[in-house]
Amino acid sequence: MTESQITAARGVADLAREAQRGSVPARDQLITGHLSLIYNIIGRALNGHPDVDDLVQDTMLQAINALGGLRDPERFRSWLVAIAFRRVQMHMRTRKMTLMRHLPEPVDVPDPVGDFAERTTAELVVADQRRELAEATRWLEDADRQLLGLWWQEARGDLSRAELAAAIEVTPKHAAVRVQRMKAQLELSRGVVRALRAKPICPELSSTIRFWDGTVDSVWRKRLARHVRDCPKCHFHQAGMVSPERLLLGVAALPVPVALWAGIQSAFQAGVTAPPLVTTASLAAQVVQHKTLVAAVTAATVAVGGGLSFAVFNEPDTPQAVAPPPGVTATPTTAPTTAAAPSPSEAASAKSTKAAITAKADIFVAPNGSDDGDGTQARPYASVAKAVAVVKPGQTIALRAGTYRPTSPISITTSGTAEKRVTISSYQGERAVIDASGIPADQWAITQEASYWTIHDLEVTGARNATWTCLSCTNNVFQRLTVHDNAGVGLMLRNAGTSGNQVLDSDFYANQGSGLSVQFGDGGGNLVRGNRAWDNRQDGIDLGSFRTRVAVEYNWSFRNGSNGFALGGGTEPMAAPHSVRHNAAWGNQGQGFVDEGNTGAIELGNNTAFQNAGLGFSMTTAPAVLRNNAAVGNTRGEQALSASAKPNNNSWQVDGFEFGSEDPSVAEGARTAAGKLPGTDYLATGNGIGASMSGG
Repeated sequence: MTESQITAARGVADLAREAQRGSVPARDQLITGHLSLIYNIIGRALNGHPDVDDLVQDTMLQAINALGGLRDPERFRSWLVAIAFRRVQMHMRTRKMTLMRHLPEPVDVPDPVGDFAERTTAELVVADQRRELAEATRWLEDADRQLLGLWWQEARGDLSRAELAAAIEVTPKHAAVRVQRMKAQLELSRGVVRALRAKPICPELSSTIRFWDGTVDSVWRKRLARHVRDCPKCHFHQAGMVSPERLLLGVAALPVPVALWAGIQSAFQAGVTAPPLVTTASLAAQVVQHKTLVAAVTAATVAVGGGLSFAVFNEPDTPQAVAPPPGVTATPTTAPTTAAAPSPSEAASAKSTKAAITAKADIFVAPNGSDDGDGTQARPYASVAKAVAVVKPGQTIALRAGTYRPTSPISITTSGTAEKRVTISSYQGERAVIDASGIPADQWAITQEASYWTIHDLEVTGARNATWTCLSCTNNVFQRLTVHDNAGVGLMLRNAGTSGNQVLDSDFYANQGSGLSVQFGDGGGNLVRGNRAWDNRQDGIDLGSFRTRVAVEYNWSFRNGSNGFALGGGTEPMAAPHSVRHNAAWGNQGQGFVDEGNTGAIELGNNTAFQNAGLGFSMTTAPAVLRNNAAVGNTRGEQALSASAKPNNNSWQVDGFEFGSEDPSVAEGARTAAGKLPGTDYLATGNGIGASMSGG
């Protein structure tokens, strides 16, 4: 921070302390000094939706009411930004669900996360590339739109990277990764826009969109992005793009409506507090009250002044940057019940891995080792890449506790045999972490082209592209892995000849692609069992374009940005008769279970779909066989089935159906000591319908 910024930060802290002691002028100065910043963050994130003013008002009211509980006044600015960001997240999530639940024709309702250009960014149409950028933001998912609103303020110099990180509750290092991922998706979306506008359009793309109705949803977002990324003709359109920084920096800040601050003051004086949720339904009465107050103040302003004032709030010339100490996140406020629940344990505790390898390992690796060593326990290697390069069939690689930070991709090419498998694991209950953030963003982090491996008790994070990709692999076992916060898919098995692999008892979360995928290939005997996938930006578990049966059993997929379980689909017709048993999907932004155009006879038995934003079971193409499945509380309905589907004894076909518990805390908590799913009565029925939630 510069000397002037430090001085300004101290001034903000002094004002916060005075406001905490009851000074009304100090409180007002705090709010007016930051109103433009908060208005721009929320206005950009909500893309000019009519609820922007109300949400800004609610954010300021919450800050005023909670100011007394702010422990560190030095962090007022980042604390306020974090409140605004959480309000945006809740508003987007709950308003989307409310609209789909209550309105018969949602297409007639303004999209709450719709056109970035309308209302708020008219300046974007000045140049053709700004128009492309405006349209491209419609293809971003909610989380990226929210981050874009913060990053735009950072690009203008109104937020520091530390403040942005505090708002999204990650470290500045992880914030940088998140921003980079968002920008990469924005660039890919710009490529989609250009490819769709191209004349002549790519024949393959034209064929792909022949049944598309023009609606931007998770399925088509993924499908078109995949095509543009992989098609040489369409990928060409990404050339010559001006950086988004240059485009966005030419856009003026949004002016704050003249009556907004007066409305906030009036609401506060009237004793109005910010509601726990911001939805069309829950705010109906209160929004009317707030708007009446604002209208009254506006009318008084016009009457006194003799005319309509065009005054706007402007921020001080010197940004009031109050960056929190490194690693410190925003002070939490009272969390509403619909806010994102705490993430499950990253993995079982160290005790849970005692079944890992013993001291009989053949090759040792340690963070303080050296690749000039001999790989013994006394002189371990330093890098995973060295160990996998020298390993031989039948040997075991033991990773000692600590974090490994490779700077170049890891390639696994040595196969074991049925009699001599290769094993890589953490050592004797220790915790080994591979932080792949140092690998260039244009490279896959770990690529495996080897078979007969057992990989277990490892954590992989920070990859800036695909994380762990197994190409045409056979007879591998991936067990008790924790794969999180990566820019691409967590773990992907792909290509022809992918067979006999098992993915067991692993957790995949907060990845920008899908959590776990078996895609783009074929091969029999693949098993996905006992895994959890949550908070991934795309699908939890994705079988897109895999042409052969995969057994998917006893997995839980929740709070993902798209579907819980995507069971096929792709740009080419396919018929894969996947077996899907005893899986549970809840709280996903797409469907619980969806065939995505798969024409195979998918077998779904004893699965549960609960409170997903789309359908519980969307089997509109597949001649699926559905037995003993449960679907409850899904926003767009419990099921939509093709005419050839065969449903029997599912929850929508029987009476008197209920769950033992609707509290997910145990299911989303720590695994058992053996790394198995925790047993819970969450979504359990006890009558043979729905998923078994008994865990391991």
